[in-house]
Amino acid sequence: MNTNKITLLGTGTSVGIPMVGCKCIVCKSEQPKNKRLRTSAYIEYEGKNFLIDIGPDFRQQMLNNQIENIDAILITHPHFDHIGGYDDIRGFNFSQEKPIKLYTNQFSYEALKKQFYYVFEASDYPSLPSTEYIEIKENTTFQFETTDIKALGIWHGKMPCLGFRFGNLAYLTDVNDIPENVFEDLKNLDVLILDALRIDKHPSHFSLKESIEIAKKINAKQTVFIHISHHMGLHEEVSKILPKNMTIGFDSQTINF
Repeated sequence: MNTNKITLLGTGTSVGIPMVGCKCIVCKSEQPKNKRLRTSAYIEYEGKNFLIDIGPDFRQQMLNNQIENIDAILITHPHFDHIGGYDDIRGFNFSQEKPIKLYTNQFSYEALKKQFYYVFEASDYPSLPSTEYIEIKENTTFQFETTDIKALGIWHGKMPCLGFRFGNLAYLTDVNDIPENVFEDLKNLDVLILDALRIDKHPSHFSLKESIEIAKKINAKQTVFIHISHHMGLHEEVSKILPKNMTIGFDSQTINF
């Protein structure tokens, strides 16, 4: 029987922690749980390996976690901290000797093509990253081979964003609004991975208070908060104020589901 597992490759916001030039108590901390690469995740589900987002720390995350295979890439939205490592998938193209299937919506794919124009323009250069795009739509179930995954339509400020449900795990990064109909697809979760940027309110991310309220509404057995800013405070201090079934995630954390 396969063990389903998620590895949080990065749990930080767009500037990471420590942030360049910052001397706050969080950025100066030597505690490993206060050091955060840009948010991304690796999901081993039904014997297959899925990467969610491919940010600018992608290469380091693959090496840190000794990841040697990616069957498919899922993109939530096209902000640079979630697509900036696209060029580095070449290593997997070389080792796996084939393109990697890439699942996202048309909005994100068009943005990816603009960001990495030199990949998608006609070229005979032999070492460009290679993916096979498969369009997915929000609030629909799509398949990778025999595996079903649910794409969830959420909002990141005014930008549409995709969350994903794998069995009894849901992954929702970069979100400050979940449409009411999506909550129907978030019932009976063992694990919820949820955006919680900082203590104070933000125009395109849930604050910690908002995330706790959403987590209580969804009522997963376990909730892990991600996409953490240095404005959140120290991992060990914030952890003390959370409800018992909620935790702050950390880089390279693994969770079975």
